[in-house]
Amino acid sequence: MSLGLTFPLCIALGFFLGRWIGGWFGRPAVGQWAGLAWGIAAAFWELYKVNRRMAKRDEEELKRLQDEGREGKDPDERG
Repeated sequence: MSLGLTFPLCIALGFFLGRWIGGWFGRPAVGQWAGLAWGIAAAFWELYKVNRRMAKRDEEELKRLQDEGREGKDPDERG
């Protein structure tokens, strides 16, 4: 759910901050494109971090479920 806000915010902030900073140097168009690229890169970096966190959480959950499944069996059936 956070990615639904993160992607547009990163892109919009990058675009407008780039345009603003580019305006300082007399090149707002160059700044907006550089800011846009930076915003897109920041959005995908956040996607990567969220993906890693979720994969780790899923792995831990799977391990926990497997451990619970083993505890429910009789000692002779564990093998």
